[in-house]
Amino acid sequence: MARPRPEPMQLVKQRRDAALTALVEGVPYIQFLNITFDRRGDELTGVLNFDDKLIGNPFLPAIHGGVTAAFLEVTAVITLSWEHMFPRIESGEIGADDILTDENIRFPKTIDFTVDYLRSGLPRDAYARAFINRSGRRYASVRVEAWQDNHAKLFAQGTGHFLMPQSPTSKA
Repeated sequence: MARPRPEPMQLVKQRRDAALTALVEGVPYIQFLNITFDRRGDELTGVLNFDDKLIGNPFLPAIHGGVTAAFLEVTAVITLSWEHMFPRIESGEIGADDILTDENIRFPKTIDFTVDYLRSGLPRDAYARAFINRSGRRYASVRVEAWQDNHAKLFAQGTGHFLMPQSPTSKA
């Protein structure tokens, strides 16, 4: 009995990148803030690409606190969605087109989100990474860290709790 030949790695990478792009492009606010994601293996890093419209205090200048909070929350939701959908993406059960068109695909909903502003966000690109503390069938807890030039010097951090999407066949 012969084993099936594994998919070429290039096809696997293309499928993963297409799914992540579809996930991010499905939310207009992410496009407005110009947030992108860098995927290395199973790890996602959110990138808030700097633009003058993100400045809240022009005298410092500093990134607006609402933009910082949105960046942290978006990073948490996309990371959680990616982690939740990854097995289905890997198996080929859902593709990039399905993420935007399939009504059965749902995203986590924010229950609460707390932000700690540790220092001013400087007028430059910012990075964030989310760490899933707990992810169950109904509930998830996520911690997010944001930095700019030095990963050891965070400018903001956040903690969020999310209601996980239920499959249409499961009873809530």
